[in-house]
Amino acid sequence: MSDPAPRRDRLAIGELAARSGLATSALRYYEDLGLIRSERTAGGQRRYPRATLRRVAFIRAAQRVGLSLEEAGAALARLPEDRAPSAAEWNAVARTWTRRIDEQIAELERLKGNLTGCIGCGCLSLRKCALYNPDDTAAARGPGARYLLGDESATPRRP
Repeated sequence: MSDPAPRRDRLAIGELAARSGLATSALRYYEDLGLIRSERTAGGQRRYPRATLRRVAFIRAAQRVGLSLEEAGAALARLPEDRAPSAAEWNAVARTWTRRIDEQIAELERLKGNLTGCIGCGCLSLRKCALYNPDDTAAARGPGARYLLGDESATPRRP
């Protein structure tokens, strides 16, 4: 017996992909992570509520501002699945995004400030690194570009 005609309030995965601009594999991945949900037809095909379009747009917006899928999922858990969020619901989520974006801006400002100095990774001239990182003291603090990771240089920077 074949499946009945699809309900107009449900989208097949191909329709959701076309409308959202995402590959079907991405939608299945989001579903595996619990970010979106579907129902299955008698034939096993996925059917998504139309509100899933809003959730996918939300996920993409979260990624665009630098949030991880885990962070997007935490935010989605605070919002209704079957309707648009109210202004109060959205503002509560937006406040957490604002804090996260402010943290990213601070990190980028710190990175920008460190670009002209030694970053303890050996990519700059040895002469300059000898001033900022004598005897490779940054290596004692752990792996990676220590000054980019936020470690302070023991040697004062000279103009």
